[in-house]
Amino acid sequence: MRALWATLVVFTVTQGACRAWSETSIPAGQLVREVVYNELNDHARHGFWRYWVVRQSQAGALQEDQMETTDGPIARLALINGRALTPEAEEQEQERLGKLLSSRDDQARNSRQHDEDEERIGRILELLPTAFVYEYDGEENGCLRLRFRPNPADQAHTIEARIFHAMSGTLWVDARSKRLARLEGHVDENVDFGFGILGRLYKGGWFRLVREQVSATEWKTKSLEVHMNIRALLVKTFARETSEERGGFMPVPAGMSLEQGIALLDQVETKTETESPGQKQSGGGNGLLAATDLSMHR
Repeated sequence: MRALWATLVVFTVTQGACRAWSETSIPAGQLVREVVYNELNDHARHGFWRYWVVRQSQAGALQEDQMETTDGPIARLALINGRALTPEAEEQEQERLGKLLSSRDDQARNSRQHDEDEERIGRILELLPTAFVYEYDGEENGCLRLRFRPNPADQAHTIEARIFHAMSGTLWVDARSKRLARLEGHVDENVDFGFGILGRLYKGGWFRLVREQVSATEWKTKSLEVHMNIRALLVKTFARETSEERGGFMPVPAGMSLEQGIALLDQVETKTETESPGQKQSGGGNGLLAATDLSMHR
């Protein structure tokens, strides 16, 4: 009987490995195209979610409660360095959100920024199948691992494409759902903008994106780290250091307005100091490399 159970265990493990590795019968590039199709399909009809976001810079950690609405995401500052807001800071948040509700210009700006972010994410996803050459590199925790390097036959006509053409790295695909689970890349050579007059992205930078499944059909970004050195207008070299973590994903009613989203945020208690995930994060900032913000708005 013990031998029978051992045989069944080996058979089950082998069958699981075969299911994962059966995807390798598909050329690696074709698998990436199918993944991008699934991502874009979700991107066009995704649901609405509420979650917390932790960002940390040299000044400290900020945690926000974020809500997705039809007019773009809205956020309320919840914790600073793991502590509840002071009465003064809480009043400033109320004033900021009140101004957003009363100002059509601010609402339009919020919606326009969201639309631009969504369009940029779509452009980046569409570049993945053609910008790189892929090859299988094993299986890891139910994911197929693929190495990628720049595709010499592809012509780079956009800033995002030029940045991609200077990168190589690794991509993890969930074998069951064919969804992007993880992406790591590093800059292998300098990228000049305007012949170096407008700016330069220096080699040696890297980024890491991790995503998680939050429902039967949807995946959301769990964490992002970006570490890049950039020179702008031949004047200043600065570092883009971003470390961001998200969690606590909960679905909310679709079609919510900004006003309804803010009202729902008001009903939710923030995490206590001991519950805050923000104490272990690092990074922060913004800069030239918008292409590495892949899917952080999803």
